[in-house]
Amino acid sequence: MKKDLMKILRGSLDSIGVSPMPDIEIEIPKAVSFGDLSPPVAMGLAKQLKKSHREIAGDIVNSIKDSNIFEKIDIAGPGFINFTFTREYLYSSLKSLLSGRKSFLREEVGNNRRVLVEFVSANPTGPLHIGHARGAAVGNALCNLLEESGFEVEREYYINDAGRQIKMLALSVYSRYQQLVGIEAGFPEDGYRGQYIDEEAAELYSQVKERYKGVPFQECEEEIGGWAYSRMMELIKKDIACFAVKDFSNWVSEKDLYEKGDVSRAIKELEDKGFIYGKDGAVWFRSTAFGDDKDRVVIKSDGEYTYFASDIAYHRNKLERGFDVIIDIWGADHHGYIPRIESVMKAFGYDISGFRVILVQMVNLLKDGSPLQMSKRAGNFVTLSEVVDLVGADNAKFIFLTRKSDSHLDFDIDLVTATSAENPVYYVQYANARINSIFANAEAAGIDTENMGDVGFQVLSNREELELIKKLLAYPMVLEGAAKAYEPHRITFYLQELVAMFHSYYHKYKVLTDDAGTGRARLALCGAIKIVLGDALGILGVTAPEKM
Repeated sequence: MKKDLMKILRGSLDSIGVSPMPDIEIEIPKAVSFGDLSPPVAMGLAKQLKKSHREIAGDIVNSIKDSNIFEKIDIAGPGFINFTFTREYLYSSLKSLLSGRKSFLREEVGNNRRVLVEFVSANPTGPLHIGHARGAAVGNALCNLLEESGFEVEREYYINDAGRQIKMLALSVYSRYQQLVGIEAGFPEDGYRGQYIDEEAAELYSQVKERYKGVPFQECEEEIGGWAYSRMMELIKKDIACFAVKDFSNWVSEKDLYEKGDVSRAIKELEDKGFIYGKDGAVWFRSTAFGDDKDRVVIKSDGEYTYFASDIAYHRNKLERGFDVIIDIWGADHHGYIPRIESVMKAFGYDISGFRVILVQMVNLLKDGSPLQMSKRAGNFVTLSEVVDLVGADNAKFIFLTRKSDSHLDFDIDLVTATSAENPVYYVQYANARINSIFANAEAAGIDTENMGDVGFQVLSNREELELIKKLLAYPMVLEGAAKAYEPHRITFYLQELVAMFHSYYHKYKVLTDDAGTGRARLALCGAIKIVLGDALGILGVTAPEKM
């Protein structure tokens, strides 16, 4: 629908002397009485054309009144134009959806622009938790969405494998190991707690026996730290795989940035630009020059680099790789970190309009209406693998995407495992299974379910059928809007609305009726719904089961 309306509008604006051609936004009215599509295009042209918005709207309408794809065109309020399409146009478009499938559903947004999406990037010091799971679901769906919208996408995981956290991981495992071999060893106050540390210490003992018994930590830190780090990375990769998230294109090591000299080079470049200075024995980045509320330390007075120093180098590394768009997906607690990273990018001469941070709020996991007990294995959080064991990867990913990522989310275990309409995941997947069952019954009755080219869609004349067709034809617009806004949750919203309409239609009307023409037309409509369901669920990283 949008493509055809855009073509007509551009021709109309050209005919009434609009130049240059403005960006045209097209909206789907909330009320059916306002038509099928509504572009507020007249609202921004008053100054250029020296007319009122309503006069401009009238000029636009008068120049396209002969178009045969509109049932009516109305002007509302101060100058809104509401377009209602003819049934013949809707039927023709439905036929194109069925024959064109993916090509019909796609709007070109990316134009092969290169996008880097960094997400999850959890410290390699333990299993992924439910917050990482939500970030993984958002990142995976966003990458799928951008790829399907014409972007060239790289997925990236940044490994914080340098600095204090790896030392504390090594010391935590070391302490438990010493206790296993009978040596009194106090556990570090800031150590990583939880059963998984005990498990790692036991595994270390099974591999090396008493090799490190009584050995001072400083003498075996590098070996135990490297061993524990490798084990944690294996665990993280296993968790990501069990969550059915596509593998990352790149795994970037913070440690490598130091060893390759990227950190010192990045700071030197900023120093040459005049943005690095010394004060109180420390080295500072002049981030206030770019809108940050205060300057930031990059090297402390004891000579130790801050985390910010490696983040400078990492984002310099991203810039050097020539991406058109750089997206970081962070936990919501990193909100205050955005201005300093934007300051870094500005200092390196990057246009930050191509930089986007997507924040992900934590999740409240509920069971029987109360917060779920913390994980025994992790010690102080619920792990991703436990969530998958409880509800399955599909359910978890879909629920994580039922709200905007920076909104708080209550994740109700009882709701998500229910086989009822109250469970949004079940409700959507069941629609796909129900349509498969309809097709199976049609095949059993000897109805041709493959060749729909001769279907007469004119029999689809009731209100519910026409609204379903319009909803299906709006899907490419939903994808386009979601891709431009980097908001995959819009697809989840759309799916819930679509399946609610379908289930209501199914209960009200018999698909396979005694009238062969009506039955085949309704079957084709169900086939179109199935195409859109499968496409949308695939982008979200959720399966479309044939049976439930």
